[in-house]
Amino acid sequence: MCKGLATLPATCLKSAKDIKHKISFLLQKPEPQAADQKQMKEKNAVTAATAAAAKSVPTATEVKKWRESFSHVMNSDTGRAVFTTFLRSEFSEENMDFWLACEDYKKTAPSKLMTRAKQIYQQYVEADAPNEVNLDAATREETRQNVENACPSCFDEAQRMIYVLMAKDSYRRFLNSKLIQDLSQTQTTTEKKMEMKNCDCEESRQALSGGA
Repeated sequence: MCKGLATLPATCLKSAKDIKHKISFLLQKPEPQAADQKQMKEKNAVTAATAAAAKSVPTATEVKKWRESFSHVMNSDTGRAVFTTFLRSEFSEENMDFWLACEDYKKTAPSKLMTRAKQIYQQYVEADAPNEVNLDAATREETRQNVENACPSCFDEAQRMIYVLMAKDSYRRFLNSKLIQDLSQTQTTTEKKMEMKNCDCEESRQALSGGA
């Protein structure tokens, strides 16, 4: 030990060590600002997720349209999401996945058509594909030939057949499912409550106006 330190009282040396430990502890602690930023990011993420979930809730009008025709379901982002949930319960969501993949494929850049066409074919169309859709042998072969000379329309016939399959088969069961029935009942009840609330508010405004 240095001679100068040796001459200091033991209590002074102990105080110096305590101060050193406190400084080290403070240096290791995250700055309040950094911690606040992390909490803010987490809060924003939760808020965004909540807003997205609320936005996806269908109205009674939307549900009514879905019951009118399959095209209304497919033309609605929320409708497709709800219908996909139903397909998942029947283990047939690959039909919607394939249909959406075909829609996205039509927007693919010409230079990437061949690569993307092969990916879709191998994923959904060829025999024993990971997510094989239900196509007849003739359509499957026609699609295979189309993929060899990939163009934006090479999946059109296969996509049309899957659309018809969903419309004539899955959609009918969807209309009778507990999922759509619960949605219809819930949204109708919610809108009735809103109408009653609006009526009450209107009556209150009229009463206040009359009283004035």
